[in-house]
Amino acid sequence: MSGCRVFFQFRGHGRSDPPPASADYADLAADLRAIADHFGATRALGASLGAGALLRLLEHTPDRFDRIVAYLPAVLDAPRPAPAAARSRELLAALLAGDQPTAARLLAERVPPALRDSPEARRTLADQLIWLLDGGLAPGLGELSELAAVTDSSALAAVTARALVIGCRGDDAHPVAVAESLAAVLPLSSLHVYAEPAVLWTARADLRGRIAGFLNAA
Repeated sequence: MSGCRVFFQFRGHGRSDPPPASADYADLAADLRAIADHFGATRALGASLGAGALLRLLEHTPDRFDRIVAYLPAVLDAPRPAPAAARSRELLAALLAGDQPTAARLLAERVPPALRDSPEARRTLADQLIWLLDGGLAPGLGELSELAAVTDSSALAAVTARALVIGCRGDDAHPVAVAESLAAVLPLSSLHVYAEPAVLWTARADLRGRIAGFLNAA
């Protein structure tokens, strides 16, 4: 496929500008739309929070993209379950307070237990912790854990893009039921569900190949 790949950070992530005091998915969708329009993007990949922003954009502009990938969507038109939202708030609070032990523990919980002591996991977690503690997130993002991504998921039935929805079992922060519901409402979608969580650790090569093959298809 000809063209280029564009990676960007939403407001409040990394060195980007801070979001409004109470950021919501409409703000994220506006950021995504601005970047997509600037570069003339025709295909899009959204992961977790990014998937929510992508869906919010498509709720109002269902013909904006030709192909989309929603990887581990966390919410549709209902907020996250209370335990998942609480863990997100706990991690953000630890990062903003500079509480390295708590933040390190919560990040490590995302890695399969059998891999947590591996050199790669130690190195990756250390890099993540440094990046996140060094201004990696903004306080306003805490509100997002309480919000739904779209106002009416049935509006996504008008989406014209071919879609690949990817979920996994056993991930409380990204319930497989959300991926299944999304795939059911998108008219031109396929669904792939991994059998266990932490896909980036357990099936990275398969995930990359699956996404690249879909987005590069004619």
